Amino acid sequence: MSQTRLYFTAVKPASTEFFSKLEVAFEDDGLPIVIFEVDEDAGIEELSVYVDDDQIASVEARIRDTLGEAANDLTISHEPLGDVDWVAKSLEGLQPVRAGRFFVYGSHDRDKLQDGDIGIEIEAGLAFGTGHHGTTSGCLETIEAVVAAEQPKNALDLGTGSAVLAIALAKLAAIPVLATDIDPIATDVATDNVVLNDVAEHVTTATAPGFDDPVFSQHGPFELIVANILAGPLMELAPQMATHLAPNGSLILSGILDKQHDAVVAAYQNAGFRHISTLLREEWVTIHLK
Repeated sequence: MSQTRLYFTAVKPASTEFFSKLEVAFEDDGLPIVIFEVDEDAGIEELSVYVDDDQIASVEARIRDTLGEAANDLTISHEPLGDVDWVAKSLEGLQPVRAGRFFVYGSHDRDKLQDGDIGIEIEAGLAFGTGHHGTTSGCLETIEAVVAAEQPKNALDLGTGSAVLAIALAKLAAIPVLATDIDPIATDVATDNVVLNDVAEHVTTATAPGFDDPVFSQHGPFELIVANILAGPLMELAPQMATHLAPNGSLILSGILDKQHDAVVAAYQNAGFRHISTLLREEWVTIHLK
């Protein structure tokens, strides 16, 4: 089906707030939402949502409903795209992202790598995780701190998406990493990115719908588990996380809104974990537990 880009401009910090709200509103729809800078000096950013043509009216209405009164001052434009690879299109404007020593980029930004960067190249794919989302960048920063302090000997990236976190672990620590997702398409994207980043020696990818899959017992228990999913599933998984985490291991959780923080921590405390730290990025938190 033909597709259309709905887009509008806004000025920082409002543009960042709009982007976070739209991500939350459309997170279950799988619609690509992109923000990129069009005028650095003026702080102007452009936000885009890519939709099938039969969704134009309903999605525009939801954008305005999500942004409330602020949408009254916005002009939402339409750009017909025809039959395009919307995933590749959605990533064209993304700028590379730094999170600690990590530098997440597309192939067109390879020349921006600097000495000392841990580069992670992520290409367009039907999987979440480019490093631009607050949850992913928060995870990357927390991973760097935990690995430096604890030097884990193996790790699990649960709900790996694009495998950006698994690749980060492999490049930073050169340890065995199991990267799993419930979606076979995401697993295929993850596998491609693992090969692209030359860490196939360390990262094993697998499609696994839950902890009952034998792949977890084959590779675990894990000294570090990273899970960037959503608050609801994370809370349900708390008892199983405790089972698969090695003694004195660390757990890094994200995909959690700031307002969901206390409920998630309480669920894990009930499963025997203790809270170590929380990192806030935009409206999202990354939680470190042991």
